[in-house]
Amino acid sequence: MEMTLLFVTVGFLMVLQITIPFIVKRTVVFGVTIPVDEIRNEQLLRYKKLYALLTFFISIVVLALYFIWSKDISPSENHLILAGLLLPFDILFISMSLYFYFHMKVSTLKREKQWFKDRKQVKVSELNLRTKDEMLPWIMYVIPMVITAGLMVFTLVNYNSLPDQIPTHWGPDGKPDAFTTKSYLSALTLPLVLLVMNAMFLGINELTRNSGIKLSAGNIKASRVRQLRLRKYTSWLLFFISILISMLFTFLQFTTLYENSVSDLLIITMPLAFSALVLIGTVLMAIKVGKKDSDLDLEVIDEGTGEVINADDDQYWKGGLFYFNPEDPSIFVEKRFGVGWTLNFARPMGYLILVAPLLVIIIITLI
Repeated sequence: MEMTLLFVTVGFLMVLQITIPFIVKRTVVFGVTIPVDEIRNEQLLRYKKLYALLTFFISIVVLALYFIWSKDISPSENHLILAGLLLPFDILFISMSLYFYFHMKVSTLKREKQWFKDRKQVKVSELNLRTKDEMLPWIMYVIPMVITAGLMVFTLVNYNSLPDQIPTHWGPDGKPDAFTTKSYLSALTLPLVLLVMNAMFLGINELTRNSGIKLSAGNIKASRVRQLRLRKYTSWLLFFISILISMLFTFLQFTTLYENSVSDLLIITMPLAFSALVLIGTVLMAIKVGKKDSDLDLEVIDEGTGEVINADDDQYWKGGLFYFNPEDPSIFVEKRFGVGWTLNFARPMGYLILVAPLLVIIIITLI
């Protein structure tokens, strides 16, 4: 069962990575901005297809090697689980390596063709668009916090029943492999870490809500729909993940109190099931958002005279992945490779969002 769940999870991830070039905005190819009238450029379409084929075949080879190794070498259970947990990162490494290769190819092609030379570039915004925003209200993110508060109360009520050694780390097999002496703080470490993560998801949702809604001058209608979908479904996904993490941490805390009442199979399956559900949710979100203003969108773009095109802001994107624009007040902006959000690294608040929760979690676990 664990092997099946692992292969399904990795399969979902592989499919998601393969489809990324086809579900990002049509005017962005491997992190490079192109004019709206070049979205059907044969060379660019060839790059996308080649990326998809290479990602598929190399990923299949990696999966096959893992399967052969697990059957013929007969590794220990811990080694097998650890290798399985690393497998998704292997797929991501393959995908990103190919991304950077094609990013350079598209950048070179754009420079040679001078697509943006002597053309009027404009940025579009709509003042009343936020009235149509369907992001979840902040109060919804209080629900996981209530679960966490309940977990804290449960822990304190059952404090005397806790073992003298409290688990502080769980190995790849789902079993605790590091312990500390029981105290009120050590017993509440897991719930406190969970509370910080709940607060982080709430903060991300609210900062995303306040981020700018950027429309494409070449295709305002489709980009409007895409932006609203992106904001709505990423808000739902964040909430879903926050609930799942709360459930997983509650399960881990429960196993601490009732360590002999939970089967080894369930202990192994729970983290894998969590990863699978998060991945499925991510795929569903990518499909809902990626169907609009992408290669999957069958709506024909009205290009007009071609004199006015979408703005080229590649100078603000490092490698097509990292956004650095001190003139943009937005903390979060839409990704260029993938579906979702990335930080504006020119805003100090962005670093605070990355570093502060990690520091708090580290302090809690070390005290």
